[in-house]
Formats: sequence, C-alpha cells, structure tokens
Amino acid sequence: MTARPLAAPGLPHPHDALIAGCGLLGGLLLWLVHLHGGPPLFGQPVWLTLVALTAMSGAELIRRTAPMTALTVAILALALDICTGTLIATVLMFTDVVYAAVLYGSPTAARRVPLYCVLVTVLSTVVLLAVWRDPQVLMFSIAIALGTIVPAWTGVIIRNHRDAAQTARLRAEQTALLAEMDRTQAVAGERARMARELHDLVANHLSAIAIHSTAAQTIDDPAATREALGVIRENSVQGLAEMRRLIGLLRDPQGSGEQPAATPALSGVDALIAQARTNGAGSGLAFTLDDARRTDGAGSGAGLAAPVELAAYRIVQESLTNALKHAAPGEVRVRLAQERGGMLTVSVSSPFADRPGPRAPGSGTGLVGMRERIALLGGTFQAGPESGPAGRVWLVRAALPATEEEEQR
Repeated sequence: MTARPLAAPGLPHPHDALIAGCGLLGGLLLWLVHLHGGPPLFGQPVWLTLVALTAMSGAELIRRTAPMTALTVAILALALDICTGTLIATVLMFTDVVYAAVLYGSPTAARRVPLYCVLVTVLSTVVLLAVWRDPQVLMFSIAIALGTIVPAWTGVIIRNHRDAAQTARLRAEQTALLAEMDRTQAVAGERARMARELHDLVANHLSAIAIHSTAAQTIDDPAATREALGVIRENSVQGLAEMRRLIGLLRDPQGSGEQPAATPALSGVDALIAQARTNGAGSGLAFTLDDARRTDGAGSGAGLAAPVELAAYRIVQESLTNALKHAAPGEVRVRLAQERGGMLTVSVSSPFADRPGPRAPGSGTGLVGMRERIALLGGTFQAGPESGPAGRVWLVRAALPATEEEEQR
C-alpha cells in the first residue's frame, strides 16, 4: 500500500474537499425535502440543522490535516444536529470523521478513540435503559455502535495494514541497500585483490627493465649494454607471459580454457633470489636467503595454509623489487622463520643510503599492497629504516598466522 499524496500546506486534501462538498449538498437536499430524523428538541429552530451540517462539512475538510480538531468539531456538530432534527448526511459524515481520526491521528489517538467509542456506547445504553426501561433502547444502542465503534475499529484495521505495508516496504528497501553495499564492497575488494596481483606480477620485471634500460643509456660500454639488453629481454618475456596468464584467468574464471598456473609458494623463493641476483648484478647488490625453517626442526613450510604461503611469497617478491629500485650497494638479506606451531616471520633487509647510478621511480603501492595482504590474514606488518650492526637498513618484517585454523579465526 502506497502512502496517499499530501495536500499543500494550509489546504485540505482534494478527497476531503470532495467528501465535504458531497455531504453538504446531500444534507441540503435532504433538508429541502424535509427528510429529518425527527422534530427539534427543546424548541430549537429547524435552521440550526443547517448549522450542524455546515460545521460537520468543515470537520471533513480537516479530517486528514487536523484529525483531532475535526473530531472535536464533529462531536459538537452531531450534538447540535441531534437536538435540531438529525440529518442522516450529518451522521454519516460524523462516522467518517471518527474513522479518519483513528487512521490519520497520532498513535495515542489511534489507541484511545476506539476505546472511548466503546465506553460511550456502553454508558449510553446503561443510561437510556435506566431512564426509559424500553427494549427499543437496544436498537438505539446498536445505532450508536454503528456510528462510533464500527468506523473506529475499521480505522484501526486499515491503519494496521498500512503500517505493516510501510514496514515491509522499509525492510525491502533496507535489504536492497544492504545488498548493494555488499555488492559494492565485494567489487571493491576484488578490484583491490586484482590490483595487488597485477602489481606483484609485473612490478619486479618492469623495475628491472627500467633500471637496465637506464644503465644502457648512460653507460658507454658495448658489453654492459648487451648484458642490460639481455636482462631487459628476459624480464620482458617473463612479464608478458605472466600478464597473459593473469588475463587468461580473468577472461576464463571457470578454468574451461588454459589451465591456471599453480599458486606461488615459499618453495619458489629460491627462484626469486636467483632472479634478483641476475637483475641486480650491475647495481652492486648481493642477495642471500636465510631459511631458518630448514634448520630449527619446524619443517619447510609444512602445514602452511595456501593464502599464508602466497602472502609470504608476495612479500618477499615485492621487497626484492623495492631493493632493486632503491637499495644502496650491499647485501639484501631475506630471512624466513617459524617456530613449531607458531607464527611465520618474513623479514627482508636492504642497505638504506643514497644510491649511485640509475634507479626506478616508486609510487608506494607496493607497501600498501603488502600491508593489505597481512591485514586480511590477521597478521602484523612493519616497514621502515632501522639501525643495525651493518648500519642503516630498510627492514620489512611481517608475521603471519602459520596454520589454516589460525587464519580462519
């Protein structure tokens, strides 16, 4: 059920004006043909019936905009109408005002008006029976109930249906809003995940290409130029292959075409170190791997959840890429450690000083991507300069929940 249109401020609703006009014209017609309910009481002039009719029509005009005021005017008009002859049009409009007071009034009025109608009907019946002691009083009581109780409780029923419909509509709108918010968050999360994967796949290769192409332009040495071109070609071919693989996965999410590549894991860190040695050979960088998991009895990654291994691999990959772009000549050390059943710790340290020679520009998205990966798994992440025995280093340290059960918690 849709809400009825509101009238302009200060003006009656068009439906109310129509009801008031029809009631007034019908009452005038009944008065002209002398269809009264009875003679006036207490010697009242007959024309006061028209005053009651007009007042009741005025109450109809404000039945929606001021329902309680309309009910007050209607009660006074009905009392005057009963004393001056009783027009049926006035009585019918009174029932409509009672109905409107319940339907359009405040919640308090909607609760009290039906109870008052029942109370008035019962009291009227008791008083009339005590005064007249005539069984016909019961017929009069039924007429009172039809003019008060029936329209009041009809208004209660309609109001309850209207409120239920409005509640259902609001609930449907809230459900649609929540669904849209979920969809927006899912799209944003997927976009962020794709951005991280795309950055991690190609940033390493493109950084090596940028560094060696700059070196080839600035160093006037045919041998160094040939070596740089070889590195550029190798990284461009590998980057293109990985890009094609990612595009294939995006176009064929069900895997009906080419089989997707295996998810990178910590077993591939050796290959990352070897590739970094090749790319950083001309920059004075040395890369070493300290895998403490192989010597402390915790195993070599056994029991690690796939998301944890992927995140650790990407952290090492991005840290090596950043070292190639920004680190000063020296040792870049990668360390993996895991206590039995404890957290997996990944740390990468690289010399932190002014770097001579070419370097690739950075945008900071790599650090953002690493921090997002760790936050999604419930781990901790730190990155920044630190002082150590070997001088100032840039240290990246991440602690990840090692087992799948910890990750799910």
